Amino acid sequence: MSKLTASDLVVGDPAPGVPKKDPVIVADGVTRQFGGLKAVDVAHLEVPRHAITALIGPNGAGKTTLFNLLTGFDKPDSGTWSFDGKNLAGIPSFKAAQSGMVRTFQLTKSLARLTVLENVLLGAAGQRGESFWASFFPPIWSKQESENRDKAMDLLKRFKLDAKKDDYAASLSGGQRKLLEMARALMSDPSLVMLDEPMAGVNPALTQSLLEHVLGLKEDGMTVLFVEHDMHMVRHISDWVVVMAEGKIVAEDVPEDVMKNQAVIDAYLGAHHDTDLGSITGQLDMEAALKQELGGENVGSIADAERSEESTTSSKEGEQ
Repeated sequence: MSKLTASDLVVGDPAPGVPKKDPVIVADGVTRQFGGLKAVDVAHLEVPRHAITALIGPNGAGKTTLFNLLTGFDKPDSGTWSFDGKNLAGIPSFKAAQSGMVRTFQLTKSLARLTVLENVLLGAAGQRGESFWASFFPPIWSKQESENRDKAMDLLKRFKLDAKKDDYAASLSGGQRKLLEMARALMSDPSLVMLDEPMAGVNPALTQSLLEHVLGLKEDGMTVLFVEHDMHMVRHISDWVVVMAEGKIVAEDVPEDVMKNQAVIDAYLGAHHDTDLGSITGQLDMEAALKQELGGENVGSIADAERSEESTTSSKEGEQ
């Protein structure tokens, strides 16, 4: 599936808060303050439907806090937002998930003492424990459990984790846990998937696989909103990019143009005013970086240099 263009997505010229032709999320006046720090101060934001939108910005920009607010894991000081036309401001996280908005986390949330299959089954909607009366009718929930198991196995095959279905989640590498979280999120048939740094701590051997899975979400008709520091990934798969700095939206545009936006360069680099952001964050495209890494050569990019210790652990555990 080809990338969407600005004319496909927005009404008017790219700018912070620009209206979208078909927004799935609309947020207004969303703020969150911690003591004297205003972590989020978003005047207006729209997320385009059936597109892959990257939310980028330097550390401390407020990206994850905004994720937490939109998905009900935190409460704002002010503001409203809607998802698919439904007001979600202030509702708990489980109701946000029931509405079709699911998320993953920067630090994976798998349950270590459950098996891989059991972790995925937790993501199914409408299970018998959610209904008092359904628990009294075994034919109802036994059929549902069988259907959920079949669906979970299909997802594990899709993410190439089916061979580990009976292994404890604690035995998975960092990249495999990212895949497990994505599989669990898809159990509820969401229309919007929000990924918080999906590439953080992932071994290069799994990077291309994760990219393909994210692209596959769009091909399946879902909307994707993701937080990411890896500019290779942002350039490679995003249709649209939203940039945050000091809690505010400072720029929006297609990835090729947003990297040259002066407000974005200032937010990331400060004094490097004449430098394209993409040339600072990495000189190699993702396929070349992956090829060189797997070939044992040094990869000359900041994104590769800053891979976490979890990535090293993943390499030793032999991700495939």
